[in-house]
Amino acid sequence: QVHLVESGGGLVQAGGSLRLSCAVSSRIFDNISMEWYRQAPGKQRELVATITRGYGTDYADPVKGRFTISRDNAKNTVYLQMNSLKSEDTGVYYCHIMGGSSWGQGTQVTVSS
Repeated sequence: QVHLVESGGGLVQAGGSLRLSCAVSSRIFDNISMEWYRQAPGKQRELVATITRGYGTDYADPVKGRFTISRDNAKNTVYLQMNSLKSEDTGVYYCHIMGGSSWGQGTQVTVSS
């Protein structure tokens, strides 16, 4: 079973930055595409960013230009750099293997206005 462990969340003021990390226990990490999702209180989980095994990236409209997804295959880790944070970015952030069924525990991001 694949394990995903997110970290790096916290409380930050609007306009600030955070960098999330997700360690993935997979022997084929360099061959899988990874995603970051988030879930705000009372809302459905939504896709935020994707990075393919070929390092192609895609972003949800609300975070374009502010968030950057990246990966380090040597460390089996995917990152989400979040800049110019807004209160509406508040939520629990999860990483996910595209097409997979495993989820980590998530990491809480709270942006104060």
